[in-house]
Amino acid sequence: MSMPLHILAAGSLKRAFIPLCQQFSASTGIPARVDFGPAGLLRERIEAGERCDLFASANTLHPQTLLNSGRAQAVETFAFNRLNLTARKTTQTENADWLALLTNTALRLGTSTPGCDPSGDYTWQLFTRLEARYPSLTLKARAKMLVGGRESLTVPTGEMASAWLIRQNLTDLFIGYAHYAQALEKTDDLRILAIPDEFQTRCEYQLALMNADAEPLAQFIVGPDGQAFLRQAGFLTLDGE
Repeated sequence: MSMPLHILAAGSLKRAFIPLCQQFSASTGIPARVDFGPAGLLRERIEAGERCDLFASANTLHPQTLLNSGRAQAVETFAFNRLNLTARKTTQTENADWLALLTNTALRLGTSTPGCDPSGDYTWQLFTRLEARYPSLTLKARAKMLVGGRESLTVPTGEMASAWLIRQNLTDLFIGYAHYAQALEKTDDLRILAIPDEFQTRCEYQLALMNADAEPLAQFIVGPDGQAFLRQAGFLTLDGE
């Protein structure tokens, strides 16, 4: 058996990439092993010399950085995402809209960590737009960076950060990726609120091909089968669906 492909992938891809890589290996006979984590920290591991055949990032900056430094052979966009707001469902929050919740300074606001995790970067872009429109908002000052950093809490395997943090009473609100909504929308203790298009950040996911041996997997991801796994996990795919 050939040496397994080593993939480093953004943690938000876990629900898509685990079955995707299993199907790829079953259909091609090429074994693949995936490690998940905040994309910024994964890039640092690659730059420090860790073996990686394919890097799947939740943004374009990290793959482009690897390409510009000569570490990556090619980069390619493979999926898109959006942001949404998850809130603890209480009598105080159950009838408030997304902006009223963010405006309520009595509610604790959690985010991922900018710089280390693209989710945090996208969230800070959202906060910049909101604070420009509503100067009284102090979202960046209020927000607690709870996950995705070097010293952050570790979210247990199988848990989604937003739900776990709220249920552990570490925050009341969390800004995160919208693809998790389909897994959370039927919960009784949480509210999942969309953020209007005018404030949205287009979250673009990109592959960095680090080793030509991973080219078949990269093509599988951007092909019909890989895109189907991403779509099933709630991502926006290359065909716009």
